[in-house]
Formats: sequence, C-alpha cells, structure tokens
Amino acid sequence: MKAFYRFTARIGLLSGGLVLIATLPWNGARAAEKAPLLKVLPLFTAPDVPAMALSEAETPPLKPVKPAPVGLPGNGLAQHPMLYLGEGYNKLLLINDGKIVWTYSTGPGWEYDDAWMLSNGNILFSRMQYVAEITPDKRVVWRYDAPEGTEIHTCQPIGKDKVLFIENGLPPRLMVMNIKTNKVLVQHDLPAPSLTDRKTVHAQFRRVRYTAQGTYLVPFLEMGKVIEYDKHFNPVWSYEIRSPWAAVRLKNGNTLITDEHDVETREVNAKGETVWEVKPDELPEEYRYANAQSATRLANGNTIICSRGGKDQGPQLVEVTPDKKVVWVLQDWTDLGPATAVQILDEPGIPEHPGDSQH
Repeated sequence: MKAFYRFTARIGLLSGGLVLIATLPWNGARAAEKAPLLKVLPLFTAPDVPAMALSEAETPPLKPVKPAPVGLPGNGLAQHPMLYLGEGYNKLLLINDGKIVWTYSTGPGWEYDDAWMLSNGNILFSRMQYVAEITPDKRVVWRYDAPEGTEIHTCQPIGKDKVLFIENGLPPRLMVMNIKTNKVLVQHDLPAPSLTDRKTVHAQFRRVRYTAQGTYLVPFLEMGKVIEYDKHFNPVWSYEIRSPWAAVRLKNGNTLITDEHDVETREVNAKGETVWEVKPDELPEEYRYANAQSATRLANGNTIICSRGGKDQGPQLVEVTPDKKVVWVLQDWTDLGPATAVQILDEPGIPEHPGDSQH
C-alpha cells in the first residue's frame, strides 16, 4: 500500500536561511476519504457499546470443527475489514484488523441473508421474519415485521430514510418504505409460482437491488430469471439463468449474477452475453467452495464469492482476480459460521447511494 503524506509547512530561520519542515506520514484521513466506512468503525468499539444488548438474543454457539488448512492465500481475517453474516448462524460479525470486534446476536431459528453498514455506522439487515436498522451501540431505530405467512430475505438502503425490500408471499411484494414516517412509498406485486406448484414461499426471492439508473433489479430464484424493472414496473431487461440467488448491477453497466444451483458466478452485459464467469472446478481443488449465494465486486476488479459451505464445509470466502487467480481464501468455521453475504468496508462509495456499492 502506498504511504500518504501530509505536508505541514513551517517557515523558520535557521543559520540565516529559510527551512521548510514537512513530511509527516499520514494514512488515516486519506483512507477514510476513499473508504468512508472506515471512519465509523471506532463507533463499534466505544466504551458505551454493550457486549450484549437488550435487543439481542443468545445465538447457539458454533460446533467445534477441525482447524483451517495452513497456507491459504491472503491474510486470513486481516485481508479486509468487513461485515460478515450467514444463514445458519444468527450473529452479525464486524471484523477489523484481523479480529472480530463487534457482534449482534438474534437467537436461534430464522436466518440472516442481507446486511448493509451505512455511512453513519448504522446497520440495516434482513432476518427472514423482519428487517431492521440498528446503531453501533445496538439500539433498534427501525424495524418492520413480516406479516404472517411471509418472509423477508433482502433489503437495501436508499438514502438514509428509505429502505427497499421484498416480502416473499402470495403474491410477493416489492416495497419501499420511509423509515422515518413508516409510510409505504412503493408497493408492487411480483409474479411467483402458485401454491399448487410450491408449498412454501421460502425460496421466492433472496435479493433485490435498486440501481443508479433508478431501476429495480430482481433475481427470481425459483423462476430462473433476473428481471430489471423501470420505476413503473415495466420490464426493461431480463436474463434467464437456472437459480439466480443474487444479482448486482456493476459500475461498468454489466450485471453480476450468482447461480446457486450450478455454483456459478457470471457477469453478463446488456445484450445478455457472458463477459466473465467462474466456477469452483476452475480453481485449485483446495480452494473450491461448496456452493455460492452472493458475490461482491471490488473496486480493483476482484470478485469475492460467498459460500455457506457444505458437508465438508470448505472455504467461506474466496477472492479471485479477473483472470481467476485466487488471492484470498477465508476458511474459519470455528469463529465465523457460513458466509451468505459480506460487505467489504475499505471500499469507496457511500453504501446508501444506489450504484456506489457493488455489494
């Protein structure tokens, strides 16, 4: 990493001449300018942050497993500061400087699927039975409970006062709510298989994303397609793929899609042409992940694939370059549990600005 320097000039008289005193090394503020979430991380380790808040519920501990393999690529937990979560272990984990520095537990059952740290430090997350926003000191500032018979697996902040989510149900509903007033700003029914075809609404949707262009990008997990809708819910783009768990519109205009069934991460352009893809069997055997749920594209072009593991567990996070070189593998089933999603915190952009985050 390049060092940054702050030049504080001071002119003085020394032996009859002028001298310029400068070159004090400085990394923090410049890093925070490029990665705004870094500046809110101290909020999570402040003295008033409880280890366990009244809003939390104890999560059953992870079962002991064998240690991670030695010599995995990258720097383990120290590779990136990140917000980490996974279905099957209901504890949000904030990782910084190679350590778990903050957690938020929500008890047994249900599941985490989506989460965002905002530029003010608050965290928005979905928990299947509800979607909520909490502060670094674990106060709940907003919560919406899924109506009976429905589930919520996805959420996205739009600014600091609006939240996008989908209620899995019959019919499923895409919603945008003002969290300051609890007013529903957008509500639109989405197509889904009938109860005759499916006995549960559980697998309808796992992601929705609002794009920088003001459109809704919706992966239909059960129906095998990704559809982009304009603000009037007219389809403006679609792509068929077997089981799209997640889709995100990249800054280059392409769409990054995770196919859960085929364990594939694929980038396609507006014409539906594949411009990049990666599957586990293209990687060295010891780095192969058992499944793929979501993926994050970094500013440097690398892609991080999230896996909830399988029978033999295996890697939870794998970072690959555009030419599919593995630069980081995280495999830690003692401390972390499955990886359904990860938000990398040293990335540029304001997360609540649609299009800023490729997460």
